[in-house]
Order: sequence, then structure tokens, then C-alpha cells
Amino acid sequence: MAKPIVAVVGRANVGKSTFFNRVCGKRISIVDDVAGVTRDRVYADAEWCGRTFSLVDTGGIELKTEDAFQSEIKEQVDLALDTATVIIFLVDGASGVTSADEDVAKLLRKKKLPIVLVVNKLDNFDLTNLYDFYSLGVGDPMPISCSQGKGIGDVLDKVVSYFPAEQQDDETDGIKITFVGRPNVGKSSLVNKLVGQKRVVVSDIEGTTRDSITIPFRCNKKDYYLVDTAGLRRQRSVERASVEGYSVLRSMSAIDNSDVVLIVFDASAEVSEQDVRIAGYVHEAGKPSVVVVNKWDLKTMDKTKYTEMLKMKLSFMDYFEVCFVSALTGKGLSEIMEKVDKVYENSSRRITTGVLNEILQDALLNFQPPIKGGRKPKIMYATQVSANPPRFVFFCKLPELINFSYQRYLENQLREKVDFSGTPIQLLFKGSDDK
Repeated sequence: MAKPIVAVVGRANVGKSTFFNRVCGKRISIVDDVAGVTRDRVYADAEWCGRTFSLVDTGGIELKTEDAFQSEIKEQVDLALDTATVIIFLVDGASGVTSADEDVAKLLRKKKLPIVLVVNKLDNFDLTNLYDFYSLGVGDPMPISCSQGKGIGDVLDKVVSYFPAEQQDDETDGIKITFVGRPNVGKSSLVNKLVGQKRVVVSDIEGTTRDSITIPFRCNKKDYYLVDTAGLRRQRSVERASVEGYSVLRSMSAIDNSDVVLIVFDASAEVSEQDVRIAGYVHEAGKPSVVVVNKWDLKTMDKTKYTEMLKMKLSFMDYFEVCFVSALTGKGLSEIMEKVDKVYENSSRRITTGVLNEILQDALLNFQPPIKGGRKPKIMYATQVSANPPRFVFFCKLPELINFSYQRYLENQLREKVDFSGTPIQLLFKGSDDK
């Protein structure tokens, strides 16, 4: 990336995610009193005094622990540091210097990067214990209170002072691709396989991914952003105020902000109500999508039968595109990006008013809107008002009489004449005098 990268590092539960959210101005990272909530790297753009940079929140480092995820967290922190321009080393001023802080300091000194030592939780700015942190040997400690927003500006002043004198902004727009699905269907494994390196923690334990992780990706000379999300369980299985509750909200937000959604199914398990519910949310959000059937190396039926079963389960979005892959073997992965490009192109497609009305007139010649209660609705003309997803307005007399069945008929006529596979389309019916 052309932007400087600032990594926020420290042991667990010192306030890294709270600091991250304060700087970014919104609640991007999950904040919770339970140690070890942030496991993967979380990127966000930030700005201070006219300088833009990418801020990275990392998992808490506890080198002397039996936590099953700690080796993975350490690996992710190392990856973040390898790309960092500046390190913010966050410590807890309320608890003082700990052996875990000393372990982190030793790790950071090896990186040969600028380090800004930040002492958090000094809510009353009692600096009695501040000077103890000089013993870490990583520079002058700077006092802050994330909960009250005190001292953060001074920290950012020092951070940007380490940035290169000239900052180039050569960002390229890319398609944002969001992976969604139930827990443990292989979303993170697919992301890792596509990017060719271990960028997301992968585990057999359900719920390993809690944050939505955005990863820049380039394929066939095109730029993309891959977004890995937390596994979505049934709503009644999730406490709304819990960490997982926030993860679900984050996953929903990621869907809303995506360009294309990959709905990941597990070929070794039956298609569940939750799979269908997730697909329904993507459909309602108006997002182009691809159904990615992962673990096809463990298949239980052939592709034709599986596709027919999907057509029954996903009858509300019969426009879906499907591909069968294995994150374990890599088979079929190239088809994913081909499908992504196709459905995004279809969602972005615009039809001229002339062509649209030719399709409409052919549809009306074959089948007129049904009469109801002696009243006959009439469709005058249509126009496309937007794309992503394609949205069409039909101007009518008595639009309230155009029933759902006739709307589906018109949608099917549009799809027969124009390739809208993989994307929902929206039809609106207005009175001919409506504005």
C-alpha cells in the first residue's frame, strides 16, 4: 500500500481496540472486557493533520500462555509488523509494567521500526507510574485515556512525524468481495487459498473469525478486496450484547457494503435453514452473489443433483450462480473469480429505455396484466433508474393492481432477454402521474 501503515500492538486487554475505534472515529473493531477478542488483523483508513494512513488492530500477545489461539495470534501480529511503517505499543497504566509487556517489548525491538510507547487507562492523568515504563527500553512513554479521549492527539502527532516526507496516494478502486456463511464452512480457508498466504486465522473451532477482515487482492491484473466475516449462526443462538453478537452485526454490515457476496456452503453437510436464511439476507440486500459449495472433495452427490436441490431451497433467488470448490485441494478456485466478474458485470448492466420498452411491449403482447374487480391496470412505459442492483420503474394506470405473479412474469421476461444471472433486479410500479 502507498499509505503508511500503523500497527497497534500490545498484550491482551490493554485497550488496543478502543484506541483503534477512537482514532478511526467509528466502532470498527469489537471492544469487549474479555481478553483475546481481537484475533486477526483489522485494517481501517484514518487521517490526522492531513496525513492519511492505514491503522491495524492486532490480537493481544501473550507469549507465555496455553491459549490454543496464541500461536495463530502471534503469527498474525508478525505479519502486521512486517508491513508496518510505525508501531504503537500500547500498555496498561493502571496495572503497571508486567512480564507480558516486557516480552512484547523484546519482540518489537527486533523489528527495527519506530515505536510509540502509549500508556493507556490513565483516566485521571496520574503520572506516578508513567516513568516505570522507561524500563521497557522502547522510548518515551506517552500517557492517554482511550475511554475519555485524552492524549490521543499527542500520540498521533508523534506517529505522523515518522511518516515519509512525501505521501503518494495511488489507491486503485477494486471490487469488494464478502465471504459469508455458517460457522466452519471454510470461508477463511478459501480466503487464504485465494491470496496464497495465511492472512486469516484458520481453525476447526467454530467462531474463530469474529471480526470482518478486509484483504487487498490482485488477480488477472484486476484489484479486489476480500472480506472474511464471522460465521453466522441462528439469531436465537447469539446473545445480542455478546462479542459474537457484535460479530453478526459486523457481518451484516459487510454484506451491505460489498460489491459481490460469496455465500459459502459446506458440501459435506445438508443445506440448513440457516444457509437459506443467509442467502435470503444477501438477496434482500440487493447484492450480486455466487453460491460457493466448498469441501467438494467430501461431496455426497453429483453437481447436477446438488444444483437441483439448491434450486428448490433457494427458489426465491433462482438467478443464483454456483461453483463447486475445495479450499483443501484448490480445485475449482479459479472459477470463483470468473463468477465474481460475471455477476458484478451483470449487476452493473444498464439497458437503454428503447430496448427496455421493446422487451416490455413483447411481454404485454403475450400476457396483459389481469383484470381485478372489473378494473384493468395498464403499463405505459418503463425506464431503468439505477444499477447495482438493476432497478426498473414501470409507469402504470392503477399500479396497485399489478400483483406479485405478474411482477415475476415481467422479471422473467427481462431475464430471458438480458443476462442478469447472479444478481437480483428490482421492479417498481408507479402511477403514470407520480414523480
